[in-house]
Amino acid sequence: MNKFRTALAATLLGATAMAAPAHADMKIGLLGGVSGPIAAMAPAMIDSARLAVQQVNDNGGLLDGEKLVAVIGDSACNPQNGTDAATKAVNIEGVIGIVGPHCSGAVLAAANSVTIPAGVTIITPSGTSPEISGLNDNDTVFRTVPSDDFQGRALARTLRDRGTEKVAVAYLNNDYGKGLAESFKAEFEGNGGEIAGFAAHEGEKASYRSNLAELASGGADTLVIFDYGDGSGLTMLRQSLENGFFENFVGGDGMKSDAPIKELGAENLTTFLSSAPVGEKSDSLEMFNAAFADVGGDPSAIFATTSYDAAFLLALAIEKAGGDKAKISASLREISNGEGEPIRAGEWAKAKELIAAGTAIDYKGAAGDHNFDDKGDVPGTYALFKVAGDGFEVISEIK
Repeated sequence: MNKFRTALAATLLGATAMAAPAHADMKIGLLGGVSGPIAAMAPAMIDSARLAVQQVNDNGGLLDGEKLVAVIGDSACNPQNGTDAATKAVNIEGVIGIVGPHCSGAVLAAANSVTIPAGVTIITPSGTSPEISGLNDNDTVFRTVPSDDFQGRALARTLRDRGTEKVAVAYLNNDYGKGLAESFKAEFEGNGGEIAGFAAHEGEKASYRSNLAELASGGADTLVIFDYGDGSGLTMLRQSLENGFFENFVGGDGMKSDAPIKELGAENLTTFLSSAPVGEKSDSLEMFNAAFADVGGDPSAIFATTSYDAAFLLALAIEKAGGDKAKISASLREISNGEGEPIRAGEWAKAKELIAAGTAIDYKGAAGDHNFDDKGDVPGTYALFKVAGDGFEVISEIK
């Protein structure tokens, strides 16, 4: 257990035991893929959100001193578990807002079945499917990461700029994989590239050799994989290397995982690239990096910044709304719209004082500005990564 988890456990236990009877703790849900295909990514995402909770509690808490309590649920990166975790969080735990779920299918299912009917605001730090933008959500579904429509098109343009002319595309048959693949395909072909193979696959199969052989028959030497590096994406990558189906490999953000490096070895991944969101360079990002590293976290972990921002934004909205669940959504827009006194990562005491004084604030996140559009979406910054040692290294931004 790292320093952060030990300290946080003590903080939360102490908060529960010592809170004054007149003050009720306020709960938010942290629904993540604790199990399932992104299990290796989830701990850093949850830990960074819990850092935001700790900073709130260490600097005055909510409203009149109430503690913010994080209730963790496992959405397992699938629709059914996402619905079950949201149901428990809302109906049993009584949360007034949710950070997550982490995966698009879980977001869509949980929102449609649970949170929208209950009027509970959710902010996903990693649900990227374009379908989330189209939810009839009564303005209760937001995200701190750009839609895959942005990522897929930006990645396609970047590959064309790098001289890639022909690719095959393998994508996981779910909301995440399909949305990313379709946006990539449209942009790649629109910029003069050739898609020599384009096929969906089901997750967690023992072998994808027949799928890969068919994709390779189109003559492309580059395989683009929109899947998860902890799941079937790893299997496809391994079997492609073992059988020599392709020479070059490109993954979306789901493939930026330590698992392929640990399982296949960095020396075998010299032609593997991956796109992923990155925080915009700013004082806020530096403040988050220092704070997260201080409690044992890895600031470079994928979706760490967006997870932290989602939790800090939710806390700010709760404070602005006076703890009224029905006002959290509108308050979220008020505290991050490009207008007001800047609030950087960790500046809870400053924000709390300004909100109490009726002064407008504008949260400047670790991942960048989160000026939500009418669909609850945000702009963002992505980068292209290569494997370097036992991790990843940025080689360029993608736009």
